[in-house]
Amino acid sequence: MQHLLSILLAFTCASHTFAQRFQVAPIRKHIEYLASDDLEGRGTASLGEVRAANYIAAAFREIGLKPAGTKGYFQPFEVSMGIDGEAHDLTGRNVVGFLDNGAAKTIVIGAHYDHLGKGFQGSSLSPDSKNKIHNGADDNASGTAGVLELARYFAGNNVKEKHNYLFITFSGEELGLLGSKHYVEKPTLPLNTVSAMINMDMIGRFDAQKGIIVSGWGTSKVWGKLIPDLAKRQNLKYTVDSSGVGASDHTSFYLKNIPVVQFFTGGHGDYHKISDDPDKINYEGEAGILTLISELLEALDKETTEPEFLTAGNPHSGNTTSNFKVTLGVMPDYSYTGKGLKIDGVSKARPAEKAGILAGDIITKLGGEPIGTIYDYMEILAKHEKGQTVEAELLRGSETKVVKVTF
Repeated sequence: MQHLLSILLAFTCASHTFAQRFQVAPIRKHIEYLASDDLEGRGTASLGEVRAANYIAAAFREIGLKPAGTKGYFQPFEVSMGIDGEAHDLTGRNVVGFLDNGAAKTIVIGAHYDHLGKGFQGSSLSPDSKNKIHNGADDNASGTAGVLELARYFAGNNVKEKHNYLFITFSGEELGLLGSKHYVEKPTLPLNTVSAMINMDMIGRFDAQKGIIVSGWGTSKVWGKLIPDLAKRQNLKYTVDSSGVGASDHTSFYLKNIPVVQFFTGGHGDYHKISDDPDKINYEGEAGILTLISELLEALDKETTEPEFLTAGNPHSGNTTSNFKVTLGVMPDYSYTGKGLKIDGVSKARPAEKAGILAGDIITKLGGEPIGTIYDYMEILAKHEKGQTVEAELLRGSETKVVKVTF
């Protein structure tokens, strides 16, 4: 019994040490500040965005990162925005800090810190959302907190890695990846020295049963080589998306032929709603995801060669466009790996809701064309115009239904 007790005690201590690589308290502190009403939803070019940027820059300074923007830690960029029907040129800003290990190659670790402000920017899914604060705790105060804590870990681990680390928090993501697009067009470090880019967008709602979604898997063989064993060590379930193109900032780097990988804990009913608040974050789950990412960075540093870039499936190539003329008004379930488009949320008064489509439905055909993956759905959408009516075939439980959708 004494021997068994010793084994259990040793296991408990080892598990405790493993779990304590990232502390819950600072993650909570970051998210509660960034997603507080005081910052009014961190809309791009708003006062709330400026205050969030100041907070991030102060953290970078305290951690000991070098300023790597164009104005200290800040990299301002112009945003043209319609306000009450009039176009105005405003200024957004990325926040950039550099951990200089004197290496030839650098890994970028990023997340967007902007959100929907008070409902006038981006695509709110809350009814009557104008002038209501969208705090964006998961989207994406969670990812921003991840950047800050990874920066703290690598700056304080007393190891001089074989890579430098460039920590960037982007603004303008909700308006079309504006901050990351600006960075790759006007980089503060030469892009040919960037080895890979790791992105965190919505890592705050971890559910052990669903696991995490890892995107960009097909942009380099190194992700499939390293991540499975690291995830297994944590008993962490995951699903993969091969594409380097998605609705977040890793896309901008992929389009510059840089290997990318994104971590995401999945959609939920509070996505782009005023209810995405800090009290719904799984802080322990986020700490575990940051442990996985930090171990991935350490494993990358031990590789004898730099990650090789591969062209992955690109849903916006050929005749496909990201500037869709129509939309269903749905939030896909990105953790779903079966055939069809599984719906995680339906926007009020949009085509899907008017057609009677519900959360949980799986759309298998649209306009007579089969949907195998979300990329098939994107290609089909690009072929349609406003005012058109098409049939959508869907599964609701074991029942097959056909509804008419008017775009």
